[in-house]
Amino acid sequence: SLRTRILVTAGIGSAFFGWWVYLRYEKQGLNDHIVGLGGVKFELTDQSGRKVKGHDLLVGRWSLLYFGFTHCPDVCPEEMEKVSGVIHTLDKDTNLPRVQPVFVTIDPQRDDVAAVAQYIKDFHPRLVGLTGSPEQISAISKAYRVYAQPGPRDPTDQEYVVDHSIITYLICPHGAVLEFYNRSVEEADMAEKVRQRLRAHRL
Repeated sequence: SLRTRILVTAGIGSAFFGWWVYLRYEKQGLNDHIVGLGGVKFELTDQSGRKVKGHDLLVGRWSLLYFGFTHCPDVCPEEMEKVSGVIHTLDKDTNLPRVQPVFVTIDPQRDDVAAVAQYIKDFHPRLVGLTGSPEQISAISKAYRVYAQPGPRDPTDQEYVVDHSIITYLICPHGAVLEFYNRSVEEADMAEKVRQRLRAHRL
């Protein structure tokens, strides 16, 4: 089925992504951030139509960053619910800094500002939704090693799904990726992993 193909493809993409990151860790011998992954040199548009630079959005705060698309039938909503739950859990600990949730579309052809604004209403109230031109989305996707490939269009309504890697990134206040969590990480486990990072890397 189409859903099975999506899950298998995403699983393979996540596995290769994880192996690549592991090799980077081993080669560089660094524990504080993942070398060669992510970055803040991008400019996108948020759900209010405002231009947002990566440095202004990510530097100076903790963030959980997820790439998806608003027409995603189930995986993206599930992951965004997970991220929202993690944020709610962390917010209960007043000794921890606030974490900013961020959603970046990988489907700029359909996900304009209005679509992103409508989509993120279903999740955490602090969630920032970002879109941009195909070139802008391609650039940030490459920076974060995001796999995304549109599938075949339905001949009746031209609808399609996008096969993509299912990864949530933890970004530190310096704008660097500290950890990533794939779909297999449960909400409670992710919350605890993020909590440990926040406590270990206080500003």
